[in-house]
Amino acid sequence: MSLIELSLSDVVKKQYKFKLRAFFGSFSSLAFMQLLGLLFSLGGSGGMGFSSEHYSIHISYYSAEMVIVFTLLWAFLTAILITAKAARFDDFSFVSNRISSNIANALFLVTASVIGGTSAILSGYLLRVITYFTSDVQYGVNSGLLVAPKEFFLGISATILYVLLFSSIGYMFGMLVQINKIFIVLLPCLIIGSWIFLGITNEGMIKPIFDFIFRESVFSLFFIKIIGISGLLFAGAAALSNRMEVRK
Repeated sequence: MSLIELSLSDVVKKQYKFKLRAFFGSFSSLAFMQLLGLLFSLGGSGGMGFSSEHYSIHISYYSAEMVIVFTLLWAFLTAILITAKAARFDDFSFVSNRISSNIANALFLVTASVIGGTSAILSGYLLRVITYFTSDVQYGVNSGLLVAPKEFFLGISATILYVLLFSSIGYMFGMLVQINKIFIVLLPCLIIGSWIFLGITNEGMIKPIFDFIFRESVFSLFFIKIIGISGLLFAGAAALSNRMEVRK
């Protein structure tokens, strides 16, 4: 009789594959959320117009901004779902520990972020096609892989990082809720209350925080910031998971 010892990487791989199958339905939710964002985007995200005696011109702007917003919401909710008690109990089907479980969860959320961020950007081109055939567009200005490949890939990469950030926030939120249900009410109240308080008492504190995360113009620094913040949130959530009761 021999004992087979599984390494941490082997356990993580098995759990990761299991989570891809178990949460495959979440990608159907992603498609629904992005379709919803697409519908909200059909009216355009802005526009301007001018006219003279002989002609009239109206310019409309179409973008995937609403699709990205709905994708961020999906990522946040999916990350919370993966921390639910039923999902955690599934990990006991494997010879695992909290470390392997959290690593597998993080890998799944990274995968979900790549899929969600990429599809959100690509939906912008679908929006333009729909608009072209359903409205009276006489001239369109396009940008994409063939026109501006660098900007195209930067846009996809930045969106993936934003989705990952919201996934990590949702993962931390979910872990806190699993520790104590009071956080369901407490955290939103603290966030909204702090935002209002800082906005009233010191408006100068909100803008630097917002700019630090969302207005970085150098992509390499933006990458480091998002990965750093997301990594800290995942690590914090992993530390909190050690406080949870062990299944009997």
